[in-house]
Amino acid sequence: MSHNTFGRALRLTTWGESHGPAIGCVLDGFPPGLEITEEEIRVELERRATGRSRHTSQRREKDDVKILSGVFEGRTTGTPISLYIENTDARSKDYSNIARQYRPGHADFTYDAKYGFRDYRGGGRSSARETTMRVAAGALARKWLKQEFDIGIQGWLAQLGPIRTDEEKDWSAVDESPFFVPSRDLVPELEQFMDRLRKSGDSVGARVNCRAWNVPAGLGEPVYGKLDVDLAAAMMSINATKGVEIGAGFESVAQKGTEHRDLITPDGFEGNNAGGILGGISSGQEVVVSVAFKPTSSLRIPCSSVDADGNVVEVVTKGRHDPCVGIRATPIVEAMMALTLMDHVLRHRGQIGT
Repeated sequence: MSHNTFGRALRLTTWGESHGPAIGCVLDGFPPGLEITEEEIRVELERRATGRSRHTSQRREKDDVKILSGVFEGRTTGTPISLYIENTDARSKDYSNIARQYRPGHADFTYDAKYGFRDYRGGGRSSARETTMRVAAGALARKWLKQEFDIGIQGWLAQLGPIRTDEEKDWSAVDESPFFVPSRDLVPELEQFMDRLRKSGDSVGARVNCRAWNVPAGLGEPVYGKLDVDLAAAMMSINATKGVEIGAGFESVAQKGTEHRDLITPDGFEGNNAGGILGGISSGQEVVVSVAFKPTSSLRIPCSSVDADGNVVEVVTKGRHDPCVGIRATPIVEAMMALTLMDHVLRHRGQIGT
């Protein structure tokens, strides 16, 4: 399996499986001098963790991250940063009944078609457990961007199933909410919706939005290294992602040119349908991304499928699963935003010198 590395100037390589002994990453190209501690990384990991509420998977990992290299006396050294987390709460027996079955909506069939062999425990390499290391690495990128450019990043759950959640935008409410929504008043309705969904055994999709501000103009390239191309690729690489929008996104289809164009005045832009990116290059406005997540296919509701021998079988997925994977996706989307922006800052610095 190749393609486990993301980025060009800042390169993140992750490794490990959902039910293996451990997961980890190597972050290469990170500049020297950033003060960082394991505790700072754990704060971000806790935001992503399972078991934060009854509405997510009840797998409870300690996520006790260890910095193995690249940090000395509390500061990054400029050498590869290696991070390591042990898996402590895997229950592989929950998956023994589907070792040779293909779960509809999962990558079981395609893994076998490609490799001829797969780790069926918890999804193996394709499990969202892998995203833990993205969040860990993103914690460093996020702090560096804030320190060097005062770049801020804010993600939020914008839609849970049919419920739009961001008509009110109280950013102080996001991290207080078990759903990462910018509204305190909406939480009871969302909890009732999720309680009914969980009782039914079904799942639902979600939309996560993310914005970054104080992004300098000039990041990105006009053709193959476009900032929006790399952002879209970063978000599409997250498990269960089915769509990505930049700025107005698919709403652009119904807009007229006079509506979509963001007029420029001596005081700046009058709109941001472009999502902060024009011709692949950041404009200095907020960079805005929206990510659609599908409903998880790991359900206790029986369905028909086939096994590895082509026999018709009934599939029931046991174990602990998120009824909505999008609830915990906000910190992951933020991490990929941070890693992409930092990669482009370093690439810009290497080409332009500033």
